Amino acid sequence: MQGCTAQGAGRPSRQAIAKNPCNGNDIFLPVCTCRLIMNRSSSGPLSPRPLVGISACLKENGRGGWHHTVNEKYVQAAIRAVGALPVLIPAIGPEFGDGTGVLQALDQLLDALDGVLLTGSPSNVEPHHYGKESRDGTLHDAARDATTLPLIRRTIARGVPLLAICRGLQEVNVALGGSLHQHVHEVEGRRDHRSPKSPDMDVNYAPAHDIDVVEGGVLHRLLGERRVKVNSLHGQGVDQLAPRAKIEATCCEDGQVEALSVPDAEAFTLALQWHPEYKALENPVSMKLFEAFATACRSRQARRSGTILRAAE
Repeated sequence: MQGCTAQGAGRPSRQAIAKNPCNGNDIFLPVCTCRLIMNRSSSGPLSPRPLVGISACLKENGRGGWHHTVNEKYVQAAIRAVGALPVLIPAIGPEFGDGTGVLQALDQLLDALDGVLLTGSPSNVEPHHYGKESRDGTLHDAARDATTLPLIRRTIARGVPLLAICRGLQEVNVALGGSLHQHVHEVEGRRDHRSPKSPDMDVNYAPAHDIDVVEGGVLHRLLGERRVKVNSLHGQGVDQLAPRAKIEATCCEDGQVEALSVPDAEAFTLALQWHPEYKALENPVSMKLFEAFATACRSRQARRSGTILRAAE
């Protein structure tokens, strides 16, 4: 079977996002006023974009300071492929301590979001979260772990749509009780899934291998394909699958998990090991995934807006 390629060439020109000031008649709560940034279609009136939270990393800037960062391709995918207004979620978990503090903060955040997008990153989930030790030289981001792992559990519990990419998939598996291979290429029978590290991003994010899509699963229903080629590039990967997770796709060459879902989640929940955000608009496979996520986000947006309207009556 001929598969689609989850990768394209070229980059569309930037488009402005309309920014409309709030007026005195707005009934949205203060935390939600940024929802009034609008998305204008060529034939219809202004309509509010769903708010999608995007996970950030905490990185040293080389000058003694730290930055909360998100790669632009995730922001662009949220705006262009999802039609959302992206809201960056800083790696702030440690600021609220363990236990109820961080959960209360995340619940307050989720009250205002229509979806959550977990990004990829050069860093890896600290292995103590799944009962293993780290090897020297492995890049970690403890602040991100302290934010995203509880965020994933609360997002699923609250019925907020979730799309996880690369590190995001690994976070979902760990957050729900699974474990990771810290060096997939050292596992017997597994290929080297790491990026070629070229200065040319089209080389790094080029199609890497085919995946087998599980028949009848979430991914199969979305794509209508049993085999697609993906730009999967990663050093770590799923080892023990989380009890609540279901495999949606594996690498054709070595069986490494490439996609998973959470069947008991109330809302759309899908995790992908590859990078559909890279030049998403040029790829039919990527757009099917983002369109499904967008539909789920708009559905929550409608329900949430109704709740806010009723509260204001």
